[in-house]
Amino acid sequence: MMPSEHIDTRLLEELTEQSQDLNSDALRITHGALTDFGQAAGPVRRRWWQRGGLVAGVVGTAALLGGTRAFADSPSPSGSMADDIMALQTAASIENLAVAVYQTAAGLPFIKDGNKTVAAFITKTTAQHQAHAMAFNAAATQAGGQAQNNPDPTYKAVVDQALPSIKGPGDVVRLAITLEDVAAQTYTKNVSQVSNADLRKLFASVAPVEAQHRATLLAVQALLAGNAADLVTIPVDPAKLPAAAGSVGFPDAFYKTDSASPITEGAVK
Repeated sequence: MMPSEHIDTRLLEELTEQSQDLNSDALRITHGALTDFGQAAGPVRRRWWQRGGLVAGVVGTAALLGGTRAFADSPSPSGSMADDIMALQTAASIENLAVAVYQTAAGLPFIKDGNKTVAAFITKTTAQHQAHAMAFNAAATQAGGQAQNNPDPTYKAVVDQALPSIKGPGDVVRLAITLEDVAAQTYTKNVSQVSNADLRKLFASVAPVEAQHRATLLAVQALLAGNAADLVTIPVDPAKLPAAAGSVGFPDAFYKTDSASPITEGAVK
């Protein structure tokens, strides 16, 4: 453990502020993408999935997601409107499941009456997932599809199996990590799968937020496993953190997509 005098707490505060700003930036970019969708699918009924041109890159996305910005800024690669709608519906289904899980977790006694930072994280993250679900469904309906209001069927089965065995905060965090990871992996892969630049921008703006959720949860998980629940607090005393605290949340240099959900997984049948 490094002595406290060797830690630049000002840099830590700056990084914390940047982390909090990431979701705000993503929501602003998402709103812009949805506005473009609405204009493209307006009275003239232009086919938005064939629109040309480039879109502005997502701040920080390339660093977090291993170059998805290149896809977001490129002309349409391949795919179809039907595939795009299914991808959006699947994304919405993942968000719906995440909301349900976090809302269930918030009502558990050891969460509700436990660590205040964990409870606050769950509240904030639930609201963000609700916003993401609304964004994906808005894009799906603007493209002529249906909104997906049901949870992802594949991971709902995982959740249903896990919920009866949840006994403490560590179990909740473990399950949440699984959901945040599949969301981040799926949206990262979607950036290269969908056919429209604005739609790639939408997925690229949400993926790093889910990756940030996972990183936070990985750090919390490590502290809980090390019997250091008292360190799960904001602000935190960096001098008390274990050496691994600065890296445990980012195990991969580039975000993997091996466990990404196929676009058909949560599509409306």
